[in-house]
Amino acid sequence: MGEQQQLPRSFSSDSRLLRPPQEANSDEASKPQKRKNERSPAAKNSLRRVAVEAQRSRDEKEIRRTASKESQQVSKTVTAYCAAEQYDISRVANILKDAAYQLDPYDTGLYPQVVHIELPNHPPSRRPEGSGPSTGDVFIFPSGTVVAWDVPESTMSFLVNRTLLPAAQQAHPDQLEEEDLEYTEDPTRDTSAIKGDMIILGTKPQQQQQSADLSTPSTSNLAGSPETRNIDTILTKIAFSSGLARSTKLAVLETLLATYLTSTLSIPRLLALGGRRLPFTRSFILQKTGQLLLLRAQLNLYSELTDSLPDLFWDSKYELGLEGYYDMVGRALDTNVRIKVLNEKMDYAQEIASVLRQQLSERHGVRLEWIIILLITVEVGFAVRQEFKEWRERRRRGGMERRGKEVVGT
Repeated sequence: MGEQQQLPRSFSSDSRLLRPPQEANSDEASKPQKRKNERSPAAKNSLRRVAVEAQRSRDEKEIRRTASKESQQVSKTVTAYCAAEQYDISRVANILKDAAYQLDPYDTGLYPQVVHIELPNHPPSRRPEGSGPSTGDVFIFPSGTVVAWDVPESTMSFLVNRTLLPAAQQAHPDQLEEEDLEYTEDPTRDTSAIKGDMIILGTKPQQQQQSADLSTPSTSNLAGSPETRNIDTILTKIAFSSGLARSTKLAVLETLLATYLTSTLSIPRLLALGGRRLPFTRSFILQKTGQLLLLRAQLNLYSELTDSLPDLFWDSKYELGLEGYYDMVGRALDTNVRIKVLNEKMDYAQEIASVLRQQLSERHGVRLEWIIILLITVEVGFAVRQEFKEWRERRRRGGMERRGKEVVGT
């Protein structure tokens, strides 16, 4: 039935690909046949068109299979929040312990790289009839981000804006950044993947080890146990959460840079008009330079945004290929491309700041020159005044001497 599911028209420009072969043949038969020696203008691209149509057909089949499989599963939401520049993880742990939350319930051993707690995903009053209590997972990272898997927004809003606020450093709850993806749990898969904006979380129990591995009972007993499967699922969620938290942290910096560029939007226009008298003070130029340096440091120095693999994966005692899931999120959300674009925008902003500093330096140099000219003028004035006094005094004495000689001569 999944193979005959109707797809949106946007998947293919040729509707014959979605109809049975009989209908397609009837359409071809109804059209007038062309002779072999006649070639349409597009015939020279026929091989390319055949390849494109074949690729479309394969893509449509894959989409139909994926859509059919995912339609049988319940879609849930994973949401990342960034409300602070950093979290004091030790203080976060103390706050959650005081609130009676169990930290690291599956003993992943990843504290202090991440703090894991479980929260109810349905209030008791809204819990479906006949169902027991169910929980969602919340992961708190030192980068100031919180990732929630299947937890109500009201619960997370209280946790982020109230409970964790005392542990936040440079909190910005009024500029809360959120990103979310859909996810579903597939019990038939033993690995996880991302299809578009959907995370497919493989929750298939691990197969029993080979007979050669049964010589270690503790390992073989844990390999297929639900507890080990839960640990694997939690670690997979942590890997996906780390990638999503990275993207959300990057979104905060993108918003800050957009605000910065808006505040300097008039500068290139003023420079294009001549820029002889820029209406910017020294404090404004220094402030904008400092803001840009801080943004660049937050992106490239003070965080793990540009690291190929965060320390979280090096500290894990499990070998599950978690870095692959981290890279999947990065590719799905274009994280590396966004980091490159963000650095390029910062380079442009750096050029503007350099022009402002150059203008400030020139203005300061001109001011010093005028001060020197003024001092020289004052000095010349004093010298002229002194020379005038001395000349007048010599003239007065010369006059007195002439009058004295005239008196003596008479």
